[in-house]
Amino acid sequence: MRELLLIGVALSLLGCSGPVNPPGSDFAQTTAGRVAGPPQSCIPTDRSSGIRALDEQTLAYGGGRTLYINHLGGPCPGVRPLSTLIIEVHGNQYCRGDGVRAREMGSILAGPTCILGDWVPYRR
Repeated sequence: MRELLLIGVALSLLGCSGPVNPPGSDFAQTTAGRVAGPPQSCIPTDRSSGIRALDEQTLAYGGGRTLYINHLGGPCPGVRPLSTLIIEVHGNQYCRGDGVRAREMGSILAGPTCILGDWVPYRR
């Protein structure tokens, strides 16, 4: 009887969860209506625009006319849309080879360092 109660509770909780976005859907929504340009190894930093995670291996930077997308070499632990990203910048540009680490909400320590790839500009 107890097992049936636990199964019922689990099923009701599953029904309360929101829809799960398929992998890449944030990327598709973010780049909709934009055209990709040639990859760039570095882009200038702008204090008014922040880097945000679209998924565990894709970062977006900027907005307006040009949005830059960076695909990391693979999934980076802790990189999620609500994570705080820490970029290890050398100079005043974000460049291929710079490190990025993520600190998840409620966590004190940042995760391991992942390496930025090329930046692909998407323009309207």
